[in-house]
Amino acid sequence: MHDTPLITTLVGGLVLAFIFGAIVNRLRMPPLVGYLIAGVAVGPFTPGFVADSHLAQELAEIGVILLMFGVGLHFSLKDLLSVKAIAIPGAVVQIAIATLMGMGLGWLAGWPFGEGFIFGLALSVASTVVLLTALQERRLVETPRGRIAVGWLIVEDIAMVLALVLIPALSGILGGKGEALSNAELLTMLGITLGKVIAFVAVMLIVGRRVIPWVLERIAATGSRELFRLGVLAIALGFALGAAYVFGVSFALGAFFAGMILGESELSHRAAEESLPLRDAFAVLFFVSVGMLFDPSIIVREPWLLLATVFIIVVGKSVAAFAIVLAFRHPLGTALTISASLAQIGEFSFILATLGMSLGLLSTTGSDLILGGAILSILINPLLFVGLDRLKPWLKSREAPKARKEEADPKTWEELHDHVVLIGFGRVGHMVAAELTQQNRPFIVIEDHRDVVDALLLDGIPALYGNAAAPGMMEAADITDARWLLVAIPNALEAGQIIEHARALNPNIEVVARAHSDAELVHFEKHGASHTIMGEHEIAKGMANWVMESAQKTAH
Repeated sequence: MHDTPLITTLVGGLVLAFIFGAIVNRLRMPPLVGYLIAGVAVGPFTPGFVADSHLAQELAEIGVILLMFGVGLHFSLKDLLSVKAIAIPGAVVQIAIATLMGMGLGWLAGWPFGEGFIFGLALSVASTVVLLTALQERRLVETPRGRIAVGWLIVEDIAMVLALVLIPALSGILGGKGEALSNAELLTMLGITLGKVIAFVAVMLIVGRRVIPWVLERIAATGSRELFRLGVLAIALGFALGAAYVFGVSFALGAFFAGMILGESELSHRAAEESLPLRDAFAVLFFVSVGMLFDPSIIVREPWLLLATVFIIVVGKSVAAFAIVLAFRHPLGTALTISASLAQIGEFSFILATLGMSLGLLSTTGSDLILGGAILSILINPLLFVGLDRLKPWLKSREAPKARKEEADPKTWEELHDHVVLIGFGRVGHMVAAELTQQNRPFIVIEDHRDVVDALLLDGIPALYGNAAAPGMMEAADITDARWLLVAIPNALEAGQIIEHARALNPNIEVVARAHSDAELVHFEKHGASHTIMGEHEIAKGMANWVMESAQKTAH
């Protein structure tokens, strides 16, 4: 047998993640719980098959890169600057508070100052994947509260880049390996690191803004879907790796800026669709890799320290973030969303733990507590969002009308009756809307791209921003008074959910969906579609009818 650690790690991780994910989903729990269990099952601390943990972490890093690239596609520089007033001071203060709480726990445990500092710093930074997964599931990334959370995450990312550079230099002072540097040497190192970050941002905004869209536009012009998909992946992964090697910033930050610059191009929607399947697959491997690092024996060895660690991550950090957001006079709902988003730790915490151990600053117990706190906080985090979802009606009743406007587009049109609800405003949706306008038939569009919705509202067309499958969207479109539902999005699974929900709210509505295969056609009819149109079938009929009409004209 050949030694194939990459294949066995990749296949073993994905197969077990699928099995355990399906089981926990059946038990009405978030699938990521199953992914974490799969990681524990293939990890070195449980019997049976053991995957290569180093390879798993590298594969997981691809998931982080693609996830941040996808967020960047829907995030403009204007969005980033719009939240700087709260994201920068909020993230810095929250990191400081969480670090002090971790140091306090270390002091109570009798640890040296340096170990307490590294431990506290590792508890202060949230996981990119967990935060974005939670926001994307609830379609919050492009809302004001989602932009604050992502901006907060970017500031944390930059802070950790600086920490990873400075900790080795400070190792001697903190009681670890290495010589203590002078103040001048420390300031020089800090200046070089900040200079690299600023240079990276400048290069991306000046050079990247011209190069990235230009390259993809040329590839799109070839008409090759394979080349376009490869180009998107090459840009995401290439810029992430280049940013790390040339400028010393994280993979995630490099990918985010590449996505943000490409987001200004007209090809951003297509780029997001092409990278989605691979992004989801590698994001699953991130959770598997986290599970592999967890040593369950820490629960027996240090139960009280582990509980205290989880308390700092889930409660301490959340309360600090909650207070900071409220201090900046943001709505209660925004404060709760930010605090729930940050109530976990992940990839940077593992990197800090590894660095701390290599420098002699962190003990094995401290590292195990960080990993144990990470996996338990990731398991708890979805439950916090479930609780937050249940609080939504109460929050809406508590918040003032001005605060509610922050999260929703105000209706600028009259009440609709016997109207069409059009889901999606891509190429198909655009043509459908043009025909409905010619017929003078009232309709409303639900679209998940903010710029498209803003343009429709400027043109006087009723439109709602958000995902049609999200709670409350159908009700906002007055689906109970609608006569037709036209589903023009290409995502079959999401379309099926939308049709089923609409049918439950309005049993008499006529539903027309678009399909790309016979399997999708059956899927839509099973979920309640009245009629399904396959583009290939209609094109074939049109071409055949043209031949028949042409032959008849020739015969006459």
